[in-house]
Amino acid sequence: MPEKNQIFKAEITGITSEGNGVCRADGMAVFVPQTAVGDVAEIRIVKVLKSYAFGIVEKITELSPDRIENTCPVYNKCGGCLLRHISYEAECRTKESIVRDAFTRIGSLSPEFDKFLSAAETEHYRNKAQYPLANFDGKALCGFYAPRSHRLVPITDCALQPVIFSNILEAVLSYINEKKLPVYDETNNTGIMRHIYIRRGAHSKEIMVCLVVRKDVSRQLSALCRILSEKFGDIRSIVMNVNPDKTNVILGESCITLWGSDTISDTMCGNKIKISPLSFYQVNTLQAERLYAKALEYAAPKSSDTIADLYCGAGTIGLSMADKASKIIGVEIVPQAVENAKENAALNNIGNAEFFCGDAGEVFGRLRKKGCSPHIIVVDPPRKGCSAETIDVIAEAAPQKIVMISCNPATAARDAKLLAERGYSVDKVCGVDLFPKTGHVECVVLMSRNKA
Repeated sequence: MPEKNQIFKAEITGITSEGNGVCRADGMAVFVPQTAVGDVAEIRIVKVLKSYAFGIVEKITELSPDRIENTCPVYNKCGGCLLRHISYEAECRTKESIVRDAFTRIGSLSPEFDKFLSAAETEHYRNKAQYPLANFDGKALCGFYAPRSHRLVPITDCALQPVIFSNILEAVLSYINEKKLPVYDETNNTGIMRHIYIRRGAHSKEIMVCLVVRKDVSRQLSALCRILSEKFGDIRSIVMNVNPDKTNVILGESCITLWGSDTISDTMCGNKIKISPLSFYQVNTLQAERLYAKALEYAAPKSSDTIADLYCGAGTIGLSMADKASKIIGVEIVPQAVENAKENAALNNIGNAEFFCGDAGEVFGRLRKKGCSPHIIVVDPPRKGCSAETIDVIAEAAPQKIVMISCNPATAARDAKLLAERGYSVDKVCGVDLFPKTGHVECVVLMSRNKA
């Protein structure tokens, strides 16, 4: 069994879903960050657990052919881009393998795997960014937290965000420092300025700037609104979000529009979408459209079909299928998202969509008792997957097809296995890269009811 501080030489043979390289020492799996398959390295053990260990590279003696030069100055500190040191082709192979392994090993399933959907754009693709603020020697700076910490890594020019975000950040930071607006201190819940939060429509190019504060400081921000609106013509909305709580949750419940509109607009799968500060909206719009197109391909609804869209968010998935089906029934637990879904349906003159607020399993269970019997169920759960109650009511509803969209292949495989035990075949799986350079990968799953 390896010991802490032991140095050994090994070849990296795989990469985990957390972005760590995998090798073995004395038969034990060792996870090593910022390594690539094919690297041969001298590795120091830094932590030993019961069945695996963690290591760091002391020296790479043989470079993997997958390695590329990292171009981000804070890559080693930030922890956002876990795979910036390997080629995009290698990244896609890794992510496709993560999806396959989840379903074959975790789920013990053997679906057909469709071609992995890689992204056309691997930089500047995000339409949303949230930057925490911190005080460095009396000066306000923003950036991202280092992994597993609340230690700020200052940066304004992240390569995953649109370039204009950096320009807006510099303007906001300059104003905060000029006016000496106190930055929030989370240890004692003092100060005012907490986060700078920016959203942008990928198609419309409309921008929302949301300033997250501990208390209402509308008067102190009025001049900033004038500066931003005059300098950046694409800004359509400047909002103040008030979060007075001592919490890790970024946004509070109260939003006050300081300038312009309450929302910005964009287009998703041909539908106009209104986006508020609290709306859920996929951060990579172009890839999300490909993801939803694959979900529609799997669902293949007939004009007489009813589709239940569980964990529906702002309704973007269900609304993208509305013109192909008889009725869309959406369920979402976040009240603001349900209101957005209703507004988006009205905005696009979609009259066959109905949305309900509450827990997916609980609300859909009540709808079932009232006679709701969908032909197709689309489910897009959070990372933790579907609740046991949701799995039960989906199986009891016995739809002809289930289409699952998941940001976590492991929980998707677990839930697909549970549904397979309840009479469904897991027919197809497609991996989709919504987040290039990061360790995240999405998948779409098609399940159909066994005729027996």
